[in-house]
Amino acid sequence: MSRLRYDPLAASAYLAEVSKPFRVLIGRVGPPTLKRLPAPSLFFALARAICSQQLSGKAAATIFGRVEAKLLATKAQDFSPAALDALEDDHLREAGLSGAKVLALRDLAARCASGELPTLRASARLSDEELVTRLTRVRGIGKWSVEMILMFRLGRPDVWPIDDLGVQEGARRTFGLAKRPTPKELVVLGAPLAPYRSLAAWYLWRATELPKD
Repeated sequence: MSRLRYDPLAASAYLAEVSKPFRVLIGRVGPPTLKRLPAPSLFFALARAICSQQLSGKAAATIFGRVEAKLLATKAQDFSPAALDALEDDHLREAGLSGAKVLALRDLAARCASGELPTLRASARLSDEELVTRLTRVRGIGKWSVEMILMFRLGRPDVWPIDDLGVQEGARRTFGLAKRPTPKELVVLGAPLAPYRSLAAWYLWRATELPKD
């Protein structure tokens, strides 16, 4: 399912109405192309987040593809905790994962198998704050990783990743600031943009890709 849980065109119109800097930015970037990325399970989304940490998009996709191939080689029916448990650590290392990431995947699989973590369907009934609290219990999963899942996997409308350097730099350029705003300053800057701060963050990322005036 690729649809967001809100209308991005309506959200961009709202942002343009409440913020002149965003009206200018949206005019330069154009209509939003933000989409919800499909994920068969929350386990899949979290595993991909772990495998992708500190890697470029292309490298992350390559390594995660190797991990998927290793799981399929076990004749697993799907990407599941049980399928991961069937793999030896050496096989995961061969896919390109560090020892820390292997340990994180093992912790994730154990917590999913025990029912400690919600399913993708159950997560729809939980607030953003509750999901951050529960998912960051997993080894190697921090607040930023959960925020990305909330935005791009679950399609939540009002996620505001104040610790993201790209969002900070985009805000600096968009609001004409002398330096990047601190997380606390971003809280203030983002307040008028609710309840569509997920799209606002997406536009701030696009702002860093625009040619400087």
